[in-house]
Amino acid sequence: MSDNLLQRSVTTAVARNLATTAKTRPMMMSITPRHLLHLLPWVQVEGGTYRVNRTKVELSKAERIEIVPADGGLAFSAGELRNVPLFSRFPETLLDQMQQRFRTEEVPLGSDLLIEGQDRSTFFVIAQGQVEILSKGVHGRDLRAALLAEGEFFGEVDLVSDKPSGITVRTITPCVLLTLSRQDLDAVLDELPAQRDSFRQAVDEHLALRSSVNRYGERNIDLVSGFAENVEIPETFVDYAANPREYALAAIQTVVRVHTRVSDLYNGPYDQLEEQIRLTIEGIKERQEWELINNQKFGLLHSVDPTMRVSTRYGAPTPDDLDELLSLVWKKPTFFLAHPKAIAAFERECTRRGVPPVTTTIHGSPVIMWRGVPLVPCDKLEVKGRNGYSQASGTTSILLLRVGEPDQGVVGLHQAGIPGEIMPSLSARLMGLDSLGVASYLLTNYFSLAVLTDDALGVLENVEVGYYHDDRAIARGAQAEGSGI
Repeated sequence: MSDNLLQRSVTTAVARNLATTAKTRPMMMSITPRHLLHLLPWVQVEGGTYRVNRTKVELSKAERIEIVPADGGLAFSAGELRNVPLFSRFPETLLDQMQQRFRTEEVPLGSDLLIEGQDRSTFFVIAQGQVEILSKGVHGRDLRAALLAEGEFFGEVDLVSDKPSGITVRTITPCVLLTLSRQDLDAVLDELPAQRDSFRQAVDEHLALRSSVNRYGERNIDLVSGFAENVEIPETFVDYAANPREYALAAIQTVVRVHTRVSDLYNGPYDQLEEQIRLTIEGIKERQEWELINNQKFGLLHSVDPTMRVSTRYGAPTPDDLDELLSLVWKKPTFFLAHPKAIAAFERECTRRGVPPVTTTIHGSPVIMWRGVPLVPCDKLEVKGRNGYSQASGTTSILLLRVGEPDQGVVGLHQAGIPGEIMPSLSARLMGLDSLGVASYLLTNYFSLAVLTDDALGVLENVEVGYYHDDRAIARGAQAEGSGI
């Protein structure tokens, strides 16, 4: 055997058996920064219930009509018509007959549905697509007043009024519309002559109420100002909602099981029980943040008032869209909340316009700001593909919050001081040992979220995150312009 094949030392593979290795505690990729949990002010809730007292809203707000598939098409139930404030006081029989008279219209992009100054006397419900509301400004140009999407409606006042329309409505995507004409409404009233007086009374009461409330639907407070003498001072009072909303704390629970042999013998350098509970708590906190955004009862996405919803103009989130959202939540906005892909899409639009946003630091992480308000990343605002499932591209939403009780904003709810507490409102309790020597620990986290006033939370919907600008086309255009082509 040659010298170079002779073993001259113990091999490294064998030597490693005698060495003490350096090791990390268990890592978990699903852990995120969870900025929302840190940015929300948490309110102590006694008895597990939080009541939000508000002033009385005299005039109900418009709610979206839920559109569902029906007989190969799209429709809605008669009860959904009560989401239209003008129809909210109509008798049930009348609403049933009205619902049966709706017709389905498929309308291409760029179609005028209403024209300012003309009278079509038709009520429209958007089943699919988007429309823009236009109104002539003082300089005679059509200005976009609003965007409406699926479930929203317009034309209800034109349906019961003889005045010409004060707006122009145009489709900006192909649309499926459900429509009710004045002729169809008159036919319903002819079939139900006993309901005609109730119909007219409900319309008159609604129109009268609109003139006596502010833009929030609250009754105006009667005041007098000025220096005129012998002016009678009005009397007034502020009424409260008779049935204020109450939030009950939700719970996330699980049972952690650790064999005593594992915790007895394999407890160094890391405590096995401690690591099991630590990682489980990370999972609980991730689920807590998801619930705060997506829970059907109290989640942010489901707590946005209909008047605080806006849609992107062209799909990709632009500075104009975020400015529109800021115009809704304009009283001390605290932070935007958006999926990282939505933030990236917004940055692309800013870069294209030559207005790169500035950067700040939150909890040690750099985040961008728009108009001085940080865009906080959160992957719990999911991106939905065309089939409804989370995908790398598709649409999502961007939230804007004002937070804190003093500012009538959004607050987190918890109850600290519970038995077995290891952090505020989260407890761990030993449930016992089974016959196999496995110890069980019950982990419970109590929490909820409350929106104290409707204008504390707004959302930008239909945010497309998969649009990229073709830099090559832009470069070719610039080159052609420079060469005089």
